[in-house]
Amino acid sequence: MINRFTQYYSGNQLFQHSDKILLAVSGGIDSMVLWRLFEEAGLNYAVAHCNFHLRGDDSNQDEAFVREKADELGVKLYVTHFDTQEYAAAAGISIEMAARKLRYDWFEETRRDGNFRWISTAHHLDDMLETFFINLVRKTGIRGLTGIKPKSGYLVRPLLFASRNEIEAFAQSREIDYRTDITNEDVVYQRNFIRHRIIPELEKLNPAFRNNLAETMENLRQAEEFNDYETARQIRKISDPQNPNEITVSSLLKQAFPDQLLFAWMTRYGFNPSIIREVFSHLEGEPGRQFFSRTHRLVIDRNKLIVTPIPENNEEIFYIEHSDTWLGHPMQMTITRHDASAFRINSDPRTACLDEDKLEYPLTLRRWSPGEYFQPLGMHGFKKISDFFIDQKLSIPEKENTWILYSGGKVVWIVGYRIDNRFKITKETKKVVQLTLDT
Repeated sequence: MINRFTQYYSGNQLFQHSDKILLAVSGGIDSMVLWRLFEEAGLNYAVAHCNFHLRGDDSNQDEAFVREKADELGVKLYVTHFDTQEYAAAAGISIEMAARKLRYDWFEETRRDGNFRWISTAHHLDDMLETFFINLVRKTGIRGLTGIKPKSGYLVRPLLFASRNEIEAFAQSREIDYRTDITNEDVVYQRNFIRHRIIPELEKLNPAFRNNLAETMENLRQAEEFNDYETARQIRKISDPQNPNEITVSSLLKQAFPDQLLFAWMTRYGFNPSIIREVFSHLEGEPGRQFFSRTHRLVIDRNKLIVTPIPENNEEIFYIEHSDTWLGHPMQMTITRHDASAFRINSDPRTACLDEDKLEYPLTLRRWSPGEYFQPLGMHGFKKISDFFIDQKLSIPEKENTWILYSGGKVVWIVGYRIDNRFKITKETKKVVQLTLDT
């Protein structure tokens, strides 16, 4: 077992022998066997144990057991306690989901605080097979059928090569002590039902079922890797390399599998399948529709799909004093002053050339507000800023990211687009202030 263990973690490049690893130990047979393998392999590790207080005094005895073992081996031990039932009730989730979130959040916190390179759990081959069925029942794609990955972020699972029978045999041969959780036999839990009822029945049909399913999952994993590679290649064809958060609708619809490409692209930003299907059905509809995930917003804007992080309520105001020559935030802007008699106007919209005597300092810079008006350069009448944006064909995210420069409450410059006619340079101008956006 020890040789297979070292071959597995090194062959799959899970970690280096010298890496500092946080080993999750419950006290059950799986984690105690992995603990022994860590010891025999001479790895650099510490142990982490969670007391979920779900089994009365048994939970405390599990903790005492792990503490005693850590003292015996002289291994650093981290222990935490959770009121799992209270957390599950408050969050409106199952006990299993609550325990999972609590422990992984704590593992990650401990990893960072303790400067560990990896977190290791004792998931094994049977766990991976059971996960296949759990995901199958829940409805899943190819990714959900590939099972538990050997490495995911900072999480490594170096025991996936071993079946439960092999783990039990190794524990017996090494006389490894462990704690037994009686809830593992309760088929009320979905995983236990699959473990004790479903898989044994399938093994009656074919004794090699476990190995065959493991090989099938490996084939699916390879198919997933190829699919991810090809999908990324196709997405690059329909997106702007300078802005991967945008794709062109017409280019998307020309691809062989546009719905699958859209699914792959939108899931990157946390959109669920039902929203993705709705977006696909509205691709050629009226622009301006918005869709939301927990973290991002998608806007259908003419021939583009634009994804942006959900904007915060930004009411920040920045000030420009008469003595300022440079602005560093929220944008970089150079401010220069000139004598009007020797000045040549720069028509670049990223530059504003203004009659300084018409300005009231400090100038203010903030986001635009709906209902505001200004007098665009060259016009004598006023125009709503929102209508100006429509004329400029700005997308919703572009509108939201536009800043306005004000003087005495009047619009001076829609930054990067147009100055207000009231502040333009005329024959009577004596002093000029030039504001230039730095590229």
